[in-house]
Amino acid sequence: MLKKQYIAIFPVLLAAGCTGQQAMQQTNKPIRQGNVDITQTQTITVKPQPAPIIVKPTVVTPVPAPQPSYRSFNDWKSDFSMRAIATGKSSYDVRRLLDSTYLNQQVISLDSSQPEFSKMPWDYADSAVSSGRVSTGKSKYSEQRSYLSGLQSQYGVNSEIIAAIWGMESSFGAVTGNSYIPSSLASLAFDGRRQEFAETQLLSLVELLQRGDLSWSQLDGSWAGGMGQTQFIPDTWMKFGVDGDGNGHRNPWATADALASTANYLSQSGWVRGLAPFYEATLPSSFDYSTVGSKQSAARWAAMGVDTIEDVFLDANTQMELWLPAGKDGPVLLLSPNFDVIKIYNNSSSYALGVSLLGKAIAGQSGLRKSWPRYERPLSTSQVTRLQQRLTSSGYDTKGADGIIGTNTRKAFQLWQANNGQTPDGFITQNSASSLASW
Repeated sequence: MLKKQYIAIFPVLLAAGCTGQQAMQQTNKPIRQGNVDITQTQTITVKPQPAPIIVKPTVVTPVPAPQPSYRSFNDWKSDFSMRAIATGKSSYDVRRLLDSTYLNQQVISLDSSQPEFSKMPWDYADSAVSSGRVSTGKSKYSEQRSYLSGLQSQYGVNSEIIAAIWGMESSFGAVTGNSYIPSSLASLAFDGRRQEFAETQLLSLVELLQRGDLSWSQLDGSWAGGMGQTQFIPDTWMKFGVDGDGNGHRNPWATADALASTANYLSQSGWVRGLAPFYEATLPSSFDYSTVGSKQSAARWAAMGVDTIEDVFLDANTQMELWLPAGKDGPVLLLSPNFDVIKIYNNSSSYALGVSLLGKAIAGQSGLRKSWPRYERPLSTSQVTRLQQRLTSSGYDTKGADGIIGTNTRKAFQLWQANNGQTPDGFITQNSASSLASW
């Protein structure tokens, strides 16, 4: 039987938060196949946890249904203004906000554009841990070490992950965006593809201006509505933004507030204290690749011969997902629930991997041991669309043909591989897909 050492630690953590600084022994041995004999330990110092900041989310009254379509941007502004005021918003603030907006066609183009080629996972990873980003990250991490450590104690979120999101979202506060947020959101609302989302953000923006989180003179951010040093959208900031520096205001452009709010957001989204986002592993030669992409308990993966490369500590019941980001010839990763929590920032596995690797680099830890199969080449968007159509017509439903390789497309391709003599790792490349769809 696998020993449940991880579960036993939590009462000690709670006691440490109440009685002062103390040390505990934590097991540092991998879960392996068969019985586990745990002998190695390391000492970890646990500091008392300050009382958490409790934030009551502000409830935004839904805006009434819009008109089916608008002849002009001004028509949309007029209609939205009436609907926003009908929810109880200040007519002065709503009109002041809308009077300053203009139709930004570049935002609409960016929202609807697709890359010509899908990126390979190592492209994201290389960008995340570029020498410049890592160097700056280590410097900023050192500057904020004490504060980030306090956030880790308070919220349970790894300090290096908070710093990594800071780096990925705004290059550690250096690039927070130069698009006028009200115009960006208004343009998205008028365009109609994401009207409900954009109008909800505009209503939240009015609320934030009214309660003092934002100033009328500081409303530049990303083209998609991201604000400040960790790029919160207005509605999310309203729910999870906290006053990290204790000055009585919650300002997404203030470093302390942004970092504390990121920790709060991840914590309230299900972050599990003590778990890394992923653990690199190895597979046995006889491994059943049909299980790739599924979630199993750590004990179940161990029984199947999946073994972590480094000595790590896992609860046998923790649900882990096996991910081969570059197929059978690339790294093997066991994803913890915290990997999915990172994706609340950007619902992309490549993004979560980038954040995780940057966090490791900032903290001075090694990256992936297994090298990437860089000889593989991606499909173009049009090729992906044709692949989806051919998979679906062959009985492997991809749930649509949008030119984007998502979970449904990978699963369909994995089933096709299993039935056509390929290792079913779900990795779509020019080589692996060529026999299904000749270009």
